[in-house]
Amino acid sequence: MAKRILVAEDDPDNRCIVVKVLTLEGYETLAADDGRSALALARRERPDLIVMDLGMPGMDGWEAARRLKADPQTADIPITLTAWDEERAREAGYDGYLSKSCRPKTIHEAVARFLAGR
Repeated sequence: MAKRILVAEDDPDNRCIVVKVLTLEGYETLAADDGRSALALARRERPDLIVMDLGMPGMDGWEAARRLKADPQTADIPITLTAWDEERAREAGYDGYLSKSCRPKTIHEAVARFLAGR
């Protein structure tokens, strides 16, 4: 059974790139364009990994990730944050960081690393 990955990204081009790379790698993907949608999808679908942009409109990735980690139902789902600022993402203390612009090889390596133990 294919691992499911939720991609939360407000930029349609970036979201499309990440989803396409993951789909070609054989993963099942779910997509959200803001933090509220990502939160709802994660709670309903329980993905194996979440790749989430920090700077989304409405509920940003910071708040969505905080809520997911505070919820016992979703706290164990690893979250890798995507952003331009690695230092700020690392300071947040989440499971990982994926630098923008996301290159296919970088996406593949990061996702494989996060899913290795699941």
